[in-house]
Amino acid sequence: MIIDIHGHYTTAPAQLGAWRDLQIAFADGVADAPDPATLRISDDDIRETIEANQLKLMNERGSDLTVFSPRASFMAHHIGDLAVSETWARICNDLVARVAQLYPDRFLPGAMLPQSPGVDPKTTLAELDRAVNDLGVVTVNLNPDPSGGFWTAPALTDRSWYPIYEKLVEYELPAMIHVSTSCKPVFHTTGDHYLNADTTAFMQLLKGDLFRDFPDLKFVIPHGGGAAPYHWGRFRGLAMALRKPDLEEHLLNNVFFDTCVYHQPGIDLLTTVIPADNILFASEMIGAVRDIDPRTGHYFDDTKRYVDATPHLDDAQRSAVFEGNARRVYPRLNRALVARGL
Repeated sequence: MIIDIHGHYTTAPAQLGAWRDLQIAFADGVADAPDPATLRISDDDIRETIEANQLKLMNERGSDLTVFSPRASFMAHHIGDLAVSETWARICNDLVARVAQLYPDRFLPGAMLPQSPGVDPKTTLAELDRAVNDLGVVTVNLNPDPSGGFWTAPALTDRSWYPIYEKLVEYELPAMIHVSTSCKPVFHTTGDHYLNADTTAFMQLLKGDLFRDFPDLKFVIPHGGGAAPYHWGRFRGLAMALRKPDLEEHLLNNVFFDTCVYHQPGIDLLTTVIPADNILFASEMIGAVRDIDPRTGHYFDDTKRYVDATPHLDDAQRSAVFEGNARRVYPRLNRALVARGL
């Protein structure tokens, strides 16, 4: 199988964004709180947006299954208070779960968490429980910077995050470390903000000893791991200077990277530096880059082509990147497939 572990509902029906605009107006103090019951999205609305977009491209590119979560840039945890985030997370999680219900052979749901700047991370646990027990999610997106670019949250190794990690281990859920919209104009949301955050998350984990306390915790750092593979020698040297073990021992039993890297040299470097067991296929489709590369004639985010073409994976390793690693890192995904005889 070809399993894409990083997809977002970036093409959600327009009603979702219109309702969110009303909620933002409420958060800004210029309108009343909108009623979630007024948001009406039909199954046909979902089918129209999925079949003309994600499903069409999956079929064209040969991808079998996508782990599908709410649009990352829409999480926007810096908007409003905890109650605003709780309502918004519930709406978005319910919507992607409906996609998975309508297309059970092609999508499995992931969830966003109702994080809020300065609020104890354990306040997200009720929605995490609901997402697992009621919606059947196989992963969550964890935002290391709910402030939207100000980085006011403690490092991911801080004990304030531990209640979330305890639940993730209990539920056998990996977390994708994924920021949301940048509220600082100097940072482009899907450009430097995303890639800076990936790099920052990796460095936070390097400086700490989180996985001594949580040896079964699994994190996926998206977008190819930010700068980590490109500067692997720098990070190895910093680990030595900080008296940490070799990176392979210190982090690679627990930290994984996806293939959301949008050119062949990038995938070639990723597959040269990072062990194949730590790479999971993903495209982020339809996401940060939606155009066709004029140099190749193919979409930038058609990452399967790059994984197919790289000379740095043998057949067994390529199979692991496309399927085996996802089954291992996402146990609930694997059980869902096994239940279907796959």
